Amino acid sequence: MADTSADTIEIVRHRPMGFTEFVIVVAAIMALNPLAMDMMLPALPNIGASFHIDVANRLQTVLTAFVIGFGLGQFVIGPLSDSFGRRPVLIGGMVLYAVASLFAIAAPSFEMLLLARALEGLGTAATRVIATSIVRDCYAGRRMASVVSLAMMVFIAIPVIAPSFGQAVMLLTQWRGIFVVLTLYGIVTLLWTAARLPETLPESERKPFSVKEIVGAFRNTLTNRQTLGYALAASGIFGAVLGYVLSSQQLFTGVYHLGHYFPLAFAAIAVTIAVAGFLNARLVGRLGMRMISHGALVGSVVIALACFSAAILGTLPLWLFMLLSAGMMFSFGLMFANFTALAMEPQRANAGTASSLYGSITTLLGMAAGAIVGQAFDGTALPFAAGFLVCTSSALVIVLITEKGRLFHGSGKPV
Repeated sequence: MADTSADTIEIVRHRPMGFTEFVIVVAAIMALNPLAMDMMLPALPNIGASFHIDVANRLQTVLTAFVIGFGLGQFVIGPLSDSFGRRPVLIGGMVLYAVASLFAIAAPSFEMLLLARALEGLGTAATRVIATSIVRDCYAGRRMASVVSLAMMVFIAIPVIAPSFGQAVMLLTQWRGIFVVLTLYGIVTLLWTAARLPETLPESERKPFSVKEIVGAFRNTLTNRQTLGYALAASGIFGAVLGYVLSSQQLFTGVYHLGHYFPLAFAAIAVTIAVAGFLNARLVGRLGMRMISHGALVGSVVIALACFSAAILGTLPLWLFMLLSAGMMFSFGLMFANFTALAMEPQRANAGTASSLYGSITTLLGMAAGAIVGQAFDGTALPFAAGFLVCTSSALVIVLITEKGRLFHGSGKPV
């Protein structure tokens, strides 16, 4: 019955697009964020040389500025789109993204580049939040899960190929060429969206945009034990992954001397997220979200402890570092989607605003933790290993508090 109604909604709400085109457009919109984040990794040394940045750790701010803009933007994107519709907010965010990318191409100083990156992140906050919202507007039940899964496969695959794509661009031109590619991709996606994607939220389903409504929704979200607990736990595991991303260029090129092979090593590790996402989609219906995510969290703490022990003993060769990092990414792929679902489970009444707040909390707190780990880089893998252990252990403690000391209990199956 749910699927039949979902099909009816689809016909009305995303005409003239058919199912295939709709999924491709949603995936293309979602891809803006990871492309802008991960294509920059191989370019960091060149950016440093161009602006005479002598402190290698300072180059990480090219990534953190983007994440800050992304995190802050999510606070308002959900409420705005719930009130004024998905289409104007989405197109506005994509225009901002394209303009910011043009600004980055012409940035005369490192500080102006950071401003452009923050604006890029702000623009992609709209694409990330609203891409999910328009799927929810058009589909329900298993049909919605199918669309999200297809789109997320692209979203997950982008971090795997983006560094190599960025490295390929760097072989043909300078680092500003990456922003040319990002600008062109943003413009093509913007034109396609503006021409083909209709408004998916009818006026009858929109909510008034008022401080009282927003504050009330935020209060309901923050005072819910399950929502807040899993948001904080997700922040911890996101902080561990972001600490790895921020440190990866220095780790692979400075500690393990991989040079131009760095994107290949990064891709080999990142692909485990896609594998984990595929397995989670197949198993979560039978095992439940708690069973899978709690097991992955405990496993992640064990992996982090092994990584820290090897680093502090000075016995962390490249093969072991890659194996443990792959384990971290695999665990992340099993945890993050399920933590998100568990956090949103009690928030049906104000899902849009709750989703925005959840995204902001996980992004900003995760960014803060990841930035601390990244800035602690001292030419060894020890700061990353220590940060990995602290972040995952903190997440485990938070989940234990949230679940009142019980792991794996309850079905935790998607509803």
